[in-house]
Amino acid sequence: MLKNYFKIALRNLQRSKAYAFINVLGLALGISCAILIFVLVRYHLSFDNFHSNSDRIYRVLTEFHNETVSKESGVPAPLGKAIRNDFGFAEKTARVVAYGDQLISIPGSKDNKKFEEENGVAYAEPDFFDILNFPLLEGDKKTVLTEPNSAIITQKIAEKYFGKTNAIGQVIRINNETNYKITGILEDLPVNTDRKQEIYLPWENLKDENPWLAKDDSWMGVYSGSNCFVLLKKGITQAMVEKALPAISKKYYPPKDAAGWQFKLQPFSDIHFNAELGGYIEKKNLWALSFIGIFLIVTACVNFVNLATAQALSRSKEIGVRKVLGSLKSQLFWQFICETALITFFALLIGLILSYLALPYVNELFKAHLAISLISDLTLILFLTGLVITVTFFSGSYPGLILAGFQPILALKGKISQKSAGGFTLRRGLVVTQFAISQILIIGTIVIANQMRFSQKSDLGFNKDAMVMIPLPVTDLSKMSTLKSRITELPGVKSGTFCFAAPAASSNNTTGLRYAARAEDEQFGINMKSADDQYIKTFGLKLVAGRNIMPSDTLREFVVNEMLVKKLKLQSVDEIIGKQISINGNTQKARVVGVVKDFYNYSFRSNIEPVCIMANYKGYRNYAVNINMANMKPTLTAIEKIWNDTYPEYVFKSAFLDDKIAEFYELDRIMLQLIQFFAGTAIFIGCLGLYGLVSFMAAQKTKEIGVRKVLGASIGNIVWMFGKEFVRLLLIAFAIAAPLAWWVMNGWLQDFKYREEIGAGIFLLAIGATLLIAALTVGYRSISAALMDPVKSLKSE
Repeated sequence: MLKNYFKIALRNLQRSKAYAFINVLGLALGISCAILIFVLVRYHLSFDNFHSNSDRIYRVLTEFHNETVSKESGVPAPLGKAIRNDFGFAEKTARVVAYGDQLISIPGSKDNKKFEEENGVAYAEPDFFDILNFPLLEGDKKTVLTEPNSAIITQKIAEKYFGKTNAIGQVIRINNETNYKITGILEDLPVNTDRKQEIYLPWENLKDENPWLAKDDSWMGVYSGSNCFVLLKKGITQAMVEKALPAISKKYYPPKDAAGWQFKLQPFSDIHFNAELGGYIEKKNLWALSFIGIFLIVTACVNFVNLATAQALSRSKEIGVRKVLGSLKSQLFWQFICETALITFFALLIGLILSYLALPYVNELFKAHLAISLISDLTLILFLTGLVITVTFFSGSYPGLILAGFQPILALKGKISQKSAGGFTLRRGLVVTQFAISQILIIGTIVIANQMRFSQKSDLGFNKDAMVMIPLPVTDLSKMSTLKSRITELPGVKSGTFCFAAPAASSNNTTGLRYAARAEDEQFGINMKSADDQYIKTFGLKLVAGRNIMPSDTLREFVVNEMLVKKLKLQSVDEIIGKQISINGNTQKARVVGVVKDFYNYSFRSNIEPVCIMANYKGYRNYAVNINMANMKPTLTAIEKIWNDTYPEYVFKSAFLDDKIAEFYELDRIMLQLIQFFAGTAIFIGCLGLYGLVSFMAAQKTKEIGVRKVLGASIGNIVWMFGKEFVRLLLIAFAIAAPLAWWVMNGWLQDFKYREEIGAGIFLLAIGATLLIAALTVGYRSISAALMDPVKSLKSE
């Protein structure tokens, strides 16, 4: 029986090729998008879920209670030791400090091998590898990282540095300073982990990188790369630990600071998804993608139902004959389900091919490692099986019931009405649903694009164009002076400045401050910008009061921004000139000599913060150069040569500032590209359905069109006969989509402190674009029908 169902189904599809093509293509596009979204969402949900006891692993974070409560994933370096010594709730506790962009060299190698490791190195306590599951392939786990100047590296790094030679016992050098002997080889890190460091060094050697951070009394500072992980004992809850942690603040901080420094636990499973604490992607974005995938499948299924019910009239006599010959209603229903299953199967095959073709682009876009395997991936196989079953029954059930319910006498007489075949009311509702989904995606695309354009085009308060950031490997005054004098002599260089970072940067130093003779520190922090006297000129900052700092290598004067004046509640910017401010726990003091106009010192997701610009050569990490873009290539080549002459033992790299600022919105850019693609797919699927419906209507109204033309109807009249119905439906869809899209996208915009508001123009553009696309789709087919010779139309049966 089943074989017969499929044989008849195949014959019906061969007889209705256009109908089959539209349905297969629509479903294939929807299934392809669903597959890509499934593997992408699953990939991100899998991050760091391979660790044993992951439900008991937590990262300790710092909460700063000032004017507002802010969180930082880093903690004071001594915290881990305090937790281990003062409490008994943790089975294991481990501190780890990570540094990115480290130079690794191989002492004694023939070709003086040097490697710039973007993921850098990590100084870790041995228990780190008891808490997290990064298996050791070679070496003694009991002694790993207990010996000073030892190191463990991954297989990948071992092959990169030493080829096929055994890496155990080999020596690597970090930043041309300290040698480390390799005592262990780690299994390569899984792709789905946020711990990217592949070189681990003993905690004891942290003093070589940062003596202050390595001390047991460095409680008053937090470096974002300084983490503490705990494996809680069984039966111990997060709430129990967080109730005990305030005791640390009371014990290790002065009474006036204890309330401001608080510590909390972050579940390990939350790290990848917590954007506030450096997570890659929030779960709400994954759920949004999941809903888009569901919407696209629904849109494709709506096409199927629409076309199937519209085509029901043409199959009425077939159904009548089958019923007269004894076919049961259930047999007719399953016959149509088999046809739907066959279409869905072909759509699945094409969808898989499209997914395979698109996968490299998705991986490149997300810098991910997604894979589609129908051989070993049981989860994907189950997903596809469930998808095919769902699509088959969702698409086929209603049309199958409609067809199976025809009265045989009426069917054989050709008196089945549109109402009996599902009616226009159902199809209207389906078209409205389909285009409401499309318009929500279109409005979302426009809103995100507007915000991205706002971020790119807005005046940031400083010059970001033609600015090249060149990292300084060491803060050697003699070499820095040589570098500066040679680069500024280049004809393509306008100006340059030594600084910690650009005015807006992902890396920032924030500290407390005290103003003038006030008895207490302020309840807010200040962002320190270590920079020389050329900083204001090079970045085009605007002085609104006072003057620039004088040339100096050390702190003598401050230039602050307007926001500090506002936070201090001063009457005017002139009032702060000449006043002393103290920072870093009152260890650094100087007078304010100037005030600059506010500039954005973070992304548009954050408020403008108080800033102080000060000379401090030990804090310089970059040389920023403003170049003439007309001579960009020769200038960059000359800068690289000068840099290599100055620092021959290091590896040169540079970056344009506007590219670095664009990284603030990298995930937004990715989401925009995805939604653009999915919106385009939804519109295309909807247009396929519209084309099919108009084609069917044209076939049904062949004689009517002929009569109208004979009676003098113009082509425009006939085209409008087809179009007016769909214009009405699209406007209804827009009325449903607009408030829903506004609600969703207004919520998304709340993440931005500075944003482009949703105006009426966005909605007008969305409905205009939808109507134009629909008009082109409907117009093409309806014009073809209108141009048909009325003599032939009237002769048609």
